[in-house]
Amino acid sequence: MTSSADMDKKKVFLVDDHPLVREWLTNLINQQPDLAVCGESENGREALQAIITCKPDVAIVDISLKDSSGIELIKDLKESRPGVAVLVLSMHDEAHYAERALRAGAKGYVMKRETTRKVIEAIRRVLEGKLYISERVTEMLTGRIVGGKRRESLPVVEQLSDREFQVFEMLGQGQGTRQIAETLCVSVKTVQAYCARMKEKMNLNSATELLREAIRWNETRFPR
Repeated sequence: MTSSADMDKKKVFLVDDHPLVREWLTNLINQQPDLAVCGESENGREALQAIITCKPDVAIVDISLKDSSGIELIKDLKESRPGVAVLVLSMHDEAHYAERALRAGAKGYVMKRETTRKVIEAIRRVLEGKLYISERVTEMLTGRIVGGKRRESLPVVEQLSDREFQVFEMLGQGQGTRQIAETLCVSVKTVQAYCARMKEKMNLNSATELLREAIRWNETRFPR
């Protein structure tokens, strides 16, 4: 039987492709007097259906998922479940992903290297309807607004659309166009069209140059 105390708790849904992270979050969240995990998933498609069914108050979403991008899931949730607050919890550098996540509909962004206290603070903040981002991201976004930077003046990788950026990342990880197409559930021609647009935006002349640039960019994010 569900107690009145349990019914008063805010429901949290976890979306992360690492079982260890989901287990850690479940233990952390269920220790809180006002929060309870109501479900979890390792991929975007299952998560979307489960969230529609269990109606959580907040979803904690990673950027990299098993079958898709967390950014795409956030967009889908904004359209199908706009009442669910989304908090991104990811290892990916907030400098590259926080703005994209917020534009997609997320209410906050936390790096996995942060303390457990920060994670709980972020969950409660977005549940209150407020934004939760680090001071670093706040300064970055404020600087762009105050400086009046146009999108075309940003670093070229940041000018890519969310889907183009996802394909760029996957190329940098060594995935071929057919593998990318299967992962994203699109045709090879669609992936090739994304690559063509990226080459144009990045002023590159060939697929080889695009691949080299993607690998170089990926190595700067995850130096050995």
